[in-house]
Amino acid sequence: MNKKILPIQQELRSLADPEIAKKSRMYMRAYEGGYGEGDCFLGLRVPFIRKTAKEHIDISFEDTIFLIKSKFHEERMLGLILLVYKYQKTKIEKEHIKIYKIYIKHFKYINNWDLVDITCPHIIGKHLMNRDRSILYDWIKSKDLWTRRIGMLANWWFVRKGDLKDVFNMAKILLHDDHDLMHKAVGWMLREAGKKDQAKLEKFLNTHCKKMPRVMLRYSIEKLPPKKRKDYLKR
Repeated sequence: MNKKILPIQQELRSLADPEIAKKSRMYMRAYEGGYGEGDCFLGLRVPFIRKTAKEHIDISFEDTIFLIKSKFHEERMLGLILLVYKYQKTKIEKEHIKIYKIYIKHFKYINNWDLVDITCPHIIGKHLMNRDRSILYDWIKSKDLWTRRIGMLANWWFVRKGDLKDVFNMAKILLHDDHDLMHKAVGWMLREAGKKDQAKLEKFLNTHCKKMPRVMLRYSIEKLPPKKRKDYLKR
């Protein structure tokens, strides 16, 4: 029996670009030993995937989940972006909960940084804005890199809204994470928090800068005045 292929998948695959796919495999480290090892790419750009999602926002949840489970990176991205747009479109609380649960149930398919960064804040962060966030502390302690990144990147939504109560606590827990993608994620969230409250960022840095991985520190101080950046790097 032939495997099911959705019309939307046929549309994407008809536009596949082998040259872009080759570059994507390198950029997303899908080669042997890379964090994206084994992933498959069609060779499609993110703006096109977003456009396609907007045009097919009314696709069923069943087909959306089918896309999320695809072996192709871009099709998984399309399914996840569809969840984001569906969450944004509806005002029905039951639908929000349903989308949130679908997202967390399919963590194993959210397996590279772009899939996390493009979608996580808009579903996980938005959904937990006024809810209990304790689950995030479990996720950032996970052995799975992408689950940890989801837990940390949810803060992007909170920080944008001026809510900094978790970002510094989570950053402290992740100070000794062993992966550079987490160093970058934590540094990024600290930088964004510093845009909202520079004094709180500097208080955190004054306590922890000597223990922070270099990449994490560099990301976190990017928006500080040059003299302060230089001072923290010297420490």
